[in-house]
Order: sequence, then C-alpha cells, then structure tokens
Amino acid sequence: MAEGRGEVAVRSFTGGAFAQNTYLVYCARTHAGILVDPGAATAQALQAARAAGVTIEQIVLTHAHLDHVEGIPVARAEIDAPILLHPDDMMLYGAAPTQASWFGMRMDPLPPVDGELAHGGVVSFGDCKMAVRLAPGHAPGHVILVGDGVAVVGDVIFNGSIGRTDLPGGDLGTLMTSIREQVLTLPDETTLHTGHGDDTTVGHERRTNPFVTGVYGGGGFA
Repeated sequence: MAEGRGEVAVRSFTGGAFAQNTYLVYCARTHAGILVDPGAATAQALQAARAAGVTIEQIVLTHAHLDHVEGIPVARAEIDAPILLHPDDMMLYGAAPTQASWFGMRMDPLPPVDGELAHGGVVSFGDCKMAVRLAPGHAPGHVILVGDGVAVVGDVIFNGSIGRTDLPGGDLGTLMTSIREQVLTLPDETTLHTGHGDDTTVGHERRTNPFVTGVYGGGGFA
C-alpha cells in the first residue's frame, strides 16, 4: 500500500507469522528514505526501494520487539544504514535472541544500535522530516514518527484496537496516556500506519476504537 501526503510517501510490506508491517518511508521529491521496523517482509521492502530508486538512509525502530527487528540482518546485508532506537528499548533490543526463543525461533545477536531517538527530536531524510514522539506502554521506549499528515505508530494503536501490554515492560495505564497525549492530539485526518493490520486515521479511532471510547477497559477519553 502507498500513501502520499505532500512530500512524505509511505509503503507497507506485511509478512511473517506475526503479520507485521515493515515500512518504506521516503521523500517523494528527493527519493531519500528510511526503513521503519524491518520485520519478516524486509526483503520485499528493499526490492521496492531499488525499483523506485529510493536510497535508504536510516533504519528506524519504533520499538524492539522481535517482529519489528527480525529483518535487520537482511537489511544490513544490503544497506549500510545506521540503526536508530530510543534508549529505553535497548534492553529489549539486546534480548532479541531470547525473544526469538520464546516462539521456537533462533536469532543471532543483532548489530549494535548506531544512534538514539529522543522525544521532541526529528528523523530527517532528503527534504523531509518526521517528528519523534515517545509513546511507551506497549514497550518502554516505543516511539511514533509524525510528519506531513501521516504517522507511523508501531504497536501503540491499531484499527479498532491497541497494543498488548502483557509483555515485559508493558503497562496499560501508560499506554492509554500515550494514546491520549501523543496520538489523539494529532489532527483527525492524520493517517496512522500501524504495526499490524490496516491503516486508519486519528478521527476514526477517536470515534470508534472501543478502548478509546471506553467500551472496553482503559476508561475511554474520546
């Protein structure tokens, strides 16, 4: 799927047992881009980047759960782009082989992280920028990337649901605060590119997401 809002274009690639969405985000004018959350569909994202003439300048992680990092070795075999992660998720990143073992998978240690993401910072590629917002609750160092009418939100919120909070470092109250302060403060027309499932918008989730409206646990705050 492709989404263009002004200068920022977003393409998603879904794969693996977790049906995780890997994103190729690029500046439509300069064709400089970033690879966000390289999961099982990383090879397809790289192929699409080559076909479109997109130069991937950075690998950006919304968080470090297994399904969002398992494609890093595939990416690094082709591109020498720095890996960026919020420091609060470094412990999860280092434990990726342990996470894999929980699901009967094997993973070698991942390459070192090259740079840190920080709340209020920006990720730049070509003429484009995306703002970094810290949104913990699903993972301690989870961030979302916001720019030009779109947001890549990882596993904070989904179309009709929210990220799970029963994994190490998860907390429901913290996640709901993140949704209220970092997602619902965006314009309603903002497209949300999620870590699993279909795209949605802030307005749609504000009106219909049962965790946001209070139909399910979390209290609601629409």
